[in-house]
Amino acid sequence: MGSLREQWLLLISTPIYLVVIGLEVLLSHFQERRSYTLKDTFTNAYLMIMNAVIDLAFRGVYLWILQWFYNHHLISLTESVLYWIGLLIAEDFMYYWLHRIDHFCRFFWAVHVTHHSSHQFNFTVGFRSSVFEPLYRFIFFIPLAWLGFSPLNIAFMYSATQIWGILVHTEKVGRLGWLEYVFVTPSHHRVHHASNPRYLDKNLGMFLILWDRLFGTFQPEDDRYQPLRYGLTKELENPGPVNIIFHEWKAIGKDLVARGVSWKDKLGYVFGPPGWSHDGSRQTSGQLRREEESAGTYGSGT
Repeated sequence: MGSLREQWLLLISTPIYLVVIGLEVLLSHFQERRSYTLKDTFTNAYLMIMNAVIDLAFRGVYLWILQWFYNHHLISLTESVLYWIGLLIAEDFMYYWLHRIDHFCRFFWAVHVTHHSSHQFNFTVGFRSSVFEPLYRFIFFIPLAWLGFSPLNIAFMYSATQIWGILVHTEKVGRLGWLEYVFVTPSHHRVHHASNPRYLDKNLGMFLILWDRLFGTFQPEDDRYQPLRYGLTKELENPGPVNIIFHEWKAIGKDLVARGVSWKDKLGYVFGPPGWSHDGSRQTSGQLRREEESAGTYGSGT
């Protein structure tokens, strides 16, 4: 039943994606804004396909693991309106922590960085997947199975909230009034993809913005601040199809074999925040923000 639900979700969402992407392309053309490039769109499709291949290949394994915990669940739950609302909130909560760790631990950032590597911000960027994430994403959903939510329903809910997560990748939708206080909106997600120091590692939720507001990672889009810059803080010299996936792993490898790096430093290079360095030669997102504050440009448009 759960697999059938996912198939129906795919059948419903696919034409929606095609329509909104088509409308965005047309609107960008009429506005004479270069919101799409052929190379970037192909890269988005390539990364989506690579992610899907790994997900399909590994799906049986992670569903089996989740099923084991579900077989030993703590609470017996029956499917009802409250069940689905509870699963939605719980799945979104666990995704927030998955996404937060992706941003604050370099080992996982090496996987997630592909999603942030585009200079564009359009609906197809929502498909620019973290290729190897299916190999560990399920770990964050183990507590849900242990609580009594079935693995197929967890997978379905993740797919359902991911539709919302894809549709917030656009510059064509402005502020949405009171919805900005409840849901992740395009405005919130523009901030998330921006590489301006003030915006780094902010607005990590998929569906509800509540978690960011509760746990200190919320940042509204500020028209008085610098214009949004999308992409990475340090751009790729080689954005080829292989390097775009593995470049951060290569960088970690170089840091690990660098002269004078202790074992403690090696652990920092793997599990510390992105940008951490043992000699202060690079900066984390927090250090970049503090530097901007001390320079007096934090709240200006300069």
